[in-house]
Amino acid sequence: MKERIQVFAGSMMIPIILLVVAGIFIGVGAAFANIENVNALHLGWLIKEGNFLHDFFTIINSLGFMVMRFLPVFFAVGIAYGLAKKEKGWAAMAGVVLFLGINTIINTMLTINNLTPETTTIDALIQSGYSEQDAKNYNSLFGHVLGIFSYNMGIFSGIIAGIVASLIHNRYCEKQLPNALSFFAGPRYVQIMAFIVVLPVGIIMYYVWPIVGMGLSSLSNFITTSGLIGTFVFGAADRALLPLGIHHLIAFPIEYTKVGGTMMIDGTVYEGVRNIMLAQMGSPNESEYIVRNFTTGRILFHFGGLPGAALAMYMTAKKENRKKVASLLIPAVATAVLIGVTEPIEYTFLFVQPLLYFLIHVPLSGLSYVITEALNVSIIGTAVRDMFPNLLQTEKVNALSLLFLIPAYFAAYYFSFRWAILKFNIKTPGREDKESMIKLFTKKDYKELKDLEKDDQISGIVNALGGIENIDNITNCATRLRVEVKDAKLVDTDEKWVNELGAQGVVRNGNSLQIIYGTQVITLAGQVKTAIGME
Repeated sequence: MKERIQVFAGSMMIPIILLVVAGIFIGVGAAFANIENVNALHLGWLIKEGNFLHDFFTIINSLGFMVMRFLPVFFAVGIAYGLAKKEKGWAAMAGVVLFLGINTIINTMLTINNLTPETTTIDALIQSGYSEQDAKNYNSLFGHVLGIFSYNMGIFSGIIAGIVASLIHNRYCEKQLPNALSFFAGPRYVQIMAFIVVLPVGIIMYYVWPIVGMGLSSLSNFITTSGLIGTFVFGAADRALLPLGIHHLIAFPIEYTKVGGTMMIDGTVYEGVRNIMLAQMGSPNESEYIVRNFTTGRILFHFGGLPGAALAMYMTAKKENRKKVASLLIPAVATAVLIGVTEPIEYTFLFVQPLLYFLIHVPLSGLSYVITEALNVSIIGTAVRDMFPNLLQTEKVNALSLLFLIPAYFAAYYFSFRWAILKFNIKTPGREDKESMIKLFTKKDYKELKDLEKDDQISGIVNALGGIENIDNITNCATRLRVEVKDAKLVDTDEKWVNELGAQGVVRNGNSLQIIYGTQVITLAGQVKTAIGME
């Protein structure tokens, strides 16, 4: 079960990637489509309302909001694609069929029961006997999806459609039929089954979602009223679940669903703190970003804490090994600061001594969320790549306290890690009794390495997994190659993966493996799939 949850968590990252692009488009587009902001930037002479540049940035802004409006559809497609084991394109199509089918069935049943956009307005509900608060709560259940009046299920409708589509697809994508019906066999049969299965799923959702929707509203109310204690629990749990590969599941509902709260912005209701902040970025009428966003705290350990931990590992390494240690730590720190992917540096000390991770890093990371919220820090993004939109609308940002918080967190991590390493003689990189296995490449080494055929690494990965026959399934998330094998005993040692195949670490759980490669894993996963004939 845990392996399936991990694969599901990785699949959710597929549509979420679109929000990175959406953030850039909204940030840039909103900054230059807003004439008041343009004048504040002293660019009024170049960008004027109605001219080509203003129209261009208005289009850019609209494209960014397009992702947010149709996010449920992208989840239906992305999750169906990510969970499918083969013929992924057909699975994605089934996801669309399920998504539209579920909402069409709900729309039809709502109409049968005289629930329409006119009869579910707050005023109409009050006139029919609802109290004002009950009318508001009930009205929040409804909305439009691609022009279809249905329940306002947000991305949950896409998640459900994607999961159901993948289950149908994985079961029937190789279905064989008699010769006379062979045209409808295989993945085409999946589309037929999608139309059949959507009937009970849609009917069940019609009756179940009002209960789920009210439950989510209650959960949202608990989180928003739990104060800094809830913030700490969220931040610490987010890091504590990283080694299991399911940390996305704790952050996901807060960031992208009504569990994280709702807000009306320019006449549209947005759900989830990430979506709310993107909408605030694109709105000319919003003056600041929300403070309780459950993301800003990451800035403290991305920019301060993890670099401090890296320096502590460097300074406690043997002097003769420090150059080698630096060659390992500098790229890992750069990845955290520039891109926001922290796994390389976190796994560096997690595998050496888990206590460094769970007794120092996890509590301090949870505390970072509390501190930034208490000091009203509010800023878009948690890495350098996300910071550009902040420079265009500085009036919406409240981040001056980061000027002392980041150095303070650097110091906190440095001294706590240095103390623990020396006190307990933890064998972090460069402190091993035997010669360090960290290799420092010269320019000549690097050139020779680049000249090697890529096929050598790919074939090495396949062989290290026990060969093609031993591989059941391969997927990936943002930084990990996720593999299911038939016999875990045939998989090579962690040392082989790290020292010869370029991995940064391996997480084993029975026949399931997570091989950490960093952000290049998407390309690598595609090459491995091609090599073994898996689509």
